[in-house]
Parts: sequence; C-alpha cells; structure tokens
Amino acid sequence: MGDLNVRLAKTRPDLNSFMKHLLTDVQAMNKMLRDGWFETEDIRIGAEQEMCLVDRHGKPSPTNLELLRRLNNPSFTTELAKFNIESNFNPLPFHTNCLSQLENDILNMTNELRRVASEMDVKVVLTGILPTIRKFDINIDNLTPYERYFSLIEAINNLRGKNYELRLEGQDELNVIVDSALIEACNTSFQVHLQIKPDEFVNKYNIAQAVAAPVLAVATNSPLLFGKRLWSETRIALFRQSIDTRMASEHLRERSPRVTFGTKWLKGSITDLYKEDIMRFSILFMTDVEEDVFKSIENGITPKLRALNIHNSTVYRWNRPCYGISANGKPHLRIENRVFPAGPSVVDEVANTAFWLGLMNGFEDQYPDITKLMDFDDAKSNFLIAARAGLGSKFTWVKGQKVSDTDLIKHELLPIAREGLKKANINKDDIDKYLDIIEERNVTGRTGSRWILDSYSKLVKETSKEEVSVAITSGIMKNQEQNIPVHKWDLANLEDIADYEPDNLLVEEFMNTDLFTVNKDDLPELAGDIMDWQRIRYLPVEDEKGSLVGLISSRMLLRYYLKETRTGISEKLKVTDLMIHNPITVSPQATVTEAMNLMRNNMVGCLPVVSNGRLVGTITEANFLNITASLIRHLAHRREKSKQVAAVEEE
Repeated sequence: MGDLNVRLAKTRPDLNSFMKHLLTDVQAMNKMLRDGWFETEDIRIGAEQEMCLVDRHGKPSPTNLELLRRLNNPSFTTELAKFNIESNFNPLPFHTNCLSQLENDILNMTNELRRVASEMDVKVVLTGILPTIRKFDINIDNLTPYERYFSLIEAINNLRGKNYELRLEGQDELNVIVDSALIEACNTSFQVHLQIKPDEFVNKYNIAQAVAAPVLAVATNSPLLFGKRLWSETRIALFRQSIDTRMASEHLRERSPRVTFGTKWLKGSITDLYKEDIMRFSILFMTDVEEDVFKSIENGITPKLRALNIHNSTVYRWNRPCYGISANGKPHLRIENRVFPAGPSVVDEVANTAFWLGLMNGFEDQYPDITKLMDFDDAKSNFLIAARAGLGSKFTWVKGQKVSDTDLIKHELLPIAREGLKKANINKDDIDKYLDIIEERNVTGRTGSRWILDSYSKLVKETSKEEVSVAITSGIMKNQEQNIPVHKWDLANLEDIADYEPDNLLVEEFMNTDLFTVNKDDLPELAGDIMDWQRIRYLPVEDEKGSLVGLISSRMLLRYYLKETRTGISEKLKVTDLMIHNPITVSPQATVTEAMNLMRNNMVGCLPVVSNGRLVGTITEANFLNITASLIRHLAHRREKSKQVAAVEEE
C-alpha cells in the first residue's frame, strides 16, 4: 500500500527540498552499513495478502471502505481500487514452524474477512487477476478516495498523458484504450518478505533475481483479462504497462520502466539500488520530513529514512529492496518478493513461499556466486519467458545451458530448496507438506493458470464467455474456502455458479466483439456475401475513421435483390443507399435489461454498441437467446438440487 501521508511534488522548491532529504537518507544508510547498525541475529519473514471483493454474482464489489469500517482491524488496509483490500501479517522468525504458522495466520485473517464480508453480501477471492473484471470497473469512480491514490494517478497522467493504449498478446490479443493507471488495480498479489543480513544482501539479491523465473513459472495464476487469454502471468505485463511513465520517442534512447526487473547484477551494496532508482526515476510523491537523520544517528536513535522509503515505494522492482525498523528498535534490510500472484489457495501461496525461501537460503551452497555463471540478461529473459508461457518453458540456465523449467525444478531446485529449509531448521513435516505441493504441481503441470485455461476451454463450448468467467470465479472461491491445492482441483463447471441473474449483466459482458463491417460506399453485394459467409443478419457500416454511420440488414438486401430480379434493372447502388442511417445504439455500460427494452420498444433485432462515437460491438436477438438458455439451465439445476435435498430430508 505504501505511506498514505504523501502529496504530489509540484513545485521546484518542493522537489529540491524532498530530493535533499532523499540524498541525505542514502548517505545515512551508507554510514549505518559501515558502522554495523543493522540487525543480524534474528531473521524474520513476513507477507502481504491482496484480495478481490466481489458481489454474489462474482463481479467486483467496490466496498472496501465500508468493509474496513466493520472489520475495525489494523491488519487490514486499503488498496488502489475500492474492490481490493490488503492484509498484512506480523513478522515470524524464520525457523521451526514459521510456514505452517504463516498458513494459519492467513487462513484466520481471510476467514475473518469472509465472515464480515458475508454480512454485506460480499465475497472474497484470492486470484492474480479476477476473471470477471470488466473494463467498466476500471473507472475513476472506483479509485479508493485517499490522497495517495489520487496523487499516484495524477502523477502518472502528468508524466505519460491521460489516455494510452494497452497492448497484450497471448492466445488472444487485447488492444484497448485506458484513461488512467487504475488498470493496475486488476492485479492482486501475495508479497513475501525475507530479512537479509547486510553482508549477505548483494549475494542474496542476485539469487532472488536468478530464481525469479522458475518460482514464477510454477506459481502462475492470472491468464485472463477482460475475457482474453493472454500471458500465463498477465500481471507481469499489465503492471509494467499500467505504471509505465515513459513517452514514445523517435530516438533510440533507453529509458527504464518504473516496473522493472532491473538492468544488471548487484555488485556494491543495497544503496546502489536506491541510487539507480534516484537517477532513473523522477520523484512522484513527497511529504514534510522533520527528522534530522544524522542527528538521530549521533544520538543513537534509528532514523526512519522516510524520504527514501517513500521514493522506494514508487519504483516497482519485482525483487524490491526494503529498509525497516524492527520491534526492538533496530534497523533491518529485507527483500520483498513481488513476483507471486494471489491464490490459487492459501496452502498454494505458502507452498510458493516455502519454495522461494528454501532457494534463498540454500542456493549459495550450490552456486556461491551466480553472477559468474549466468548472464544477467538470461535471468531477465527467463523471467519474461516464465510470465508469458508459464510452466513448460525453456530457460537459459548456468553456463548457458538450455533446460526445461520442469526438469530444472525437479532435479535441481527442489533439492536445493529442501536443503535450504533444513538449514533454517524448518520442521520436516512443513518442508514435506509445502514442497510436495510444488513437486506435484510441477509433475501434473496444473498451475492456477493452467486450471483457469483448461476450465475456459471446456466451458466456452457450452455457454457464453461471460458465464464462463463467472463459473471460473465461483470455482476458485469454492476450492479456496476448502483450502485445496490447485493441482487437486476439478475443472470449473456451470453448476459452480450459485446464482445466475442475467439482469445485472452489462452490455460489454455479452456483446459480440469479433465484428465484420462494411463501408458506406461499398457494393451491396459485398455486404450480402459477408452475411452469407458469416451467417449473420446484420452488418454495421463504418466510415474511414471507425465511426458508426449505419446498419444494413439481410431484409434490406433481400428487397434489393428482389427488385433487381423482378424489374431486370440493375441499379448502381451503394450500401449507403440501402442502410439505416443513424441506427439506434447502446452503450457498453448499459444493462442487459436496458438493451432488451431498447430492442423491444423500437422493434429492432440488432443494437450496435458505441463508445465515444466508435463502434465496439453489437448485440442481437441471438445474444438474448443464449442468456435465456443459460437461465433456463440454471433454473432446472436449482429445481433438481431442491428435489435431491428434499429427498434426503425425507429419508
């Protein structure tokens, strides 16, 4: 979440004042490192859990502020969007039963959240990207109304411009214009923190970079966005594009995105990361800093280094360096692993954590200095390959060898992780429980992403994409509440949907988006052939700029052909001579009920869907037939279930 007590740095005096504090904080940290201020005895782990809030139909529910008020628990806090919430967990010593304790802490926290949320008819989902999220949900009305979040959106808009195009390509392709960085709120993650001794930080940080790809590959859980099948871990690409403040340039100048894997291996100390971020990234936020950090050091008081922490919170490294102050008042260093998505279940998240922690603690025994064996560019490339393709990828590993991720995990990384956890004196039962989950997931290939994609492929043959996303979301919630690891999940099915009430659907959820159109100056014969080839009854008419100018139907063409046949006269007509000019349209944000009433009241069989003057889809009677068929099927299922319950009660 970051520090909420911040504001935009707008004037040059403000910027210079905050920059002075920022540079002073770096100098102070260097002095503290030289003088041995940092905690080295007790190594701790920590975690942050981001979650989605949904209504009983599985759609985003912008209720976090009301929910936080009812919870009255400081462990819960806001996130960027009103339909997200975050929970922070107390640090745990990295030994004995810390993994099972972490699982219990997360389960207790999520169960408390579910209990209070149920009073508001709201449900909780742990998932990298919510399958049911709609573009309509990513509007400024759903921004959590805190100054930090408004400032973040404004700062990014000031640097990049308000509207920009989001481009992602996987099995499907997504090209969409978004008007703010709120698109980042589609992402939810499970962030893991590991405390690091100062003299080990450089080596441990490089290890975190080297293993980022395989730990991500076996943990992917966000392949869908707006109903499109994109990357195995779409979060990675989406987060980078949503917070990207770079402007396109005709020159080949290199600029780093604020969401970054990094540019090279770390060589000197943790402060080299902070220095690079100060050099590369402009200040987004500032606050009034009253602390004289060197005076605090002189008086033996651990400085807060607030300017450094605020700037660090606006640079999104996948492995982020962190400075903090422990409960005993001593400063400490951490690596925050931001790679993992939320979900698929709590036990899966802790298994991912165990795998990463074991590698972090055991990797140097196998590879004392990974930077001498692997090119940084290979580590970075592996990470992007894992995000795109997920489990089943090929990496360039040490000494340039090509290896499949599944073989690497099975034969090398799991044994290293086991030894690393043993070295930390983690309980054997915990080591076996959590690393066995990683092993089974690796053998079966069933990650969260694979489960979602397999469920999608199965269900899309049976029903609409909108209902598919609801079924997948319902299946996720059902399995999460039972805390079943994802490799044991049955594929989602339509019976997982508890309530199907299509009256709350938006047009954008069920409209046709794979459109065929004609130009107003085209031949009617072209329109006729397209309708025949595609077996459709309506064809939108666009101008050269993609704006809707008309609608032509099969009935209009039939009249045209009949007239030619009966008169024997072939008129040189164009589409514009036959089409309906200024047809009745509907907004993508209209409800299914509003669209149905428009069609019925105006006695039309097709509504072009228009946003900002541009054609984005169509809906026809066939769409409503599909919705009706789904509703009838669900009603029949409910009746059958009621009969079964009644029969059991009679027995």
